[in-house]
Amino acid sequence: MALTLYYHPFSSYCWKALIALHENNVPFTARTIDLSNEKEAAELKALWPIGKFPVLQDSSRNHIVPESSIIIEYVDQHYPGKVPLIPADRDLARQTRMRDRFFDFYVMDQASKIITDHFRPAGKNDSHGVELARKALARAYDMIEKDMANKTWAMGDSFTLADIAASPALFYADLVEPLASRHKNAAAYLDRLMKRPVFIKVLKDALAVLPPGFPYDAQFKASLQRLAA
Repeated sequence: MALTLYYHPFSSYCWKALIALHENNVPFTARTIDLSNEKEAAELKALWPIGKFPVLQDSSRNHIVPESSIIIEYVDQHYPGKVPLIPADRDLARQTRMRDRFFDFYVMDQASKIITDHFRPAGKNDSHGVELARKALARAYDMIEKDMANKTWAMGDSFTLADIAASPALFYADLVEPLASRHKNAAAYLDRLMKRPVFIKVLKDALAVLPPGFPYDAQFKASLQRLAA
């Protein structure tokens, strides 16, 4: 296959690339990278010296494409499928990219700060950073609640890059700050995202590599059980 995705099944940003590829049935080879393995980490850095996944290698075009959002744009341009992920209209495309950035920066990154704090060594926790992250999530939730009042997907009736970004972001954020109690529209949006077959596949693959001591283990498994019911 021309495309090889270097990734890890538990990484939220890898989920974005996986969802985009699977939504349009784009053939690719999946290459799992364990960053704690020196050889595998070196393999990734040889492609992208920053050493972060996901990274897409396109042997047919001799391209190395890092960063989840850029990978999605690349695939949408060069390997388009039945689901256009970036609107052709430039104004709508800009709004789509803005929502992608919003979900990455103001939802996913804030949830990550809270989750990773659980894995810090004793005495190295960042309680102030966690408090700020929870406040940032609260602001983001209020914005999403208003924005999703009368829409199926982030850009209206069409599933796009924005919804791909929202999928892991809202899933992980809901683990640390549940949506349902005060944000009914946002919770319903997450429910629609999670019911897409591609999301269920990605979630199952992530569950298989759930890290030991993951603080939201029970909630993670319960989400998958609910979808399978």
